[in-house]
Amino acid sequence: MPKIKPFEEFSEEYDQWFAKNSAKYQTELNALKHLIPSGRVGLEVGVGSGKFAAPLGIKIGIDPSLKMVEKAKNLGIQVVLGVAENLPFKSQYFDYVLMVTTICFVDDLKKTFSEANRILQSEGFIVIGFIDKESELGKTYLRNRDKSHFYKIAKFYSAQEVLALLAETGFNNFEIRQTIFPGNNTQRIENGFGSGSFVVIKASKNT
Repeated sequence: MPKIKPFEEFSEEYDQWFAKNSAKYQTELNALKHLIPSGRVGLEVGVGSGKFAAPLGIKIGIDPSLKMVEKAKNLGIQVVLGVAENLPFKSQYFDYVLMVTTICFVDDLKKTFSEANRILQSEGFIVIGFIDKESELGKTYLRNRDKSHFYKIAKFYSAQEVLALLAETGFNNFEIRQTIFPGNNTQRIENGFGSGSFVVIKASKNT
């Protein structure tokens, strides 16, 4: 079952996070921009209210929450109501697939990655942004998950777990960025993972 209840009931609270945490939001966007070239046809899976797709120039999205779909459409994004494990798109269509803080809310991550692989062109790639459960922020979210409408239903992953599942579902050539470091440093972006809380992984489809 899609984990949509909190997104339907607390969609305004979801959007308020971006206003209250504008510095972190901008840094996450910058980290994603490092790995997403312009002029390519992309799909955001778990597009939410369009807070990432719109500034990144992604015109097509999919999400299981009707409230979120309506918000994203208001930003000019073409959004389909649906789930990550069963993407209603033809095979080998998109240049890339983006998922930002999506993987912790899907029911079957392996199937999600397999579906992303299916709809990618032969030289396509996937870009995933997520909170590493081994990071300081990830551990804080896990400790306090019952206090959040959203994270109480989430399943968090480590960077190593994500990389292993990507390899298992037909991806390789990993590029990794990390940001949101301990303390107040929200601007720095570094290669790799292990220190930053927000990790971005780009992986190419095996050919």
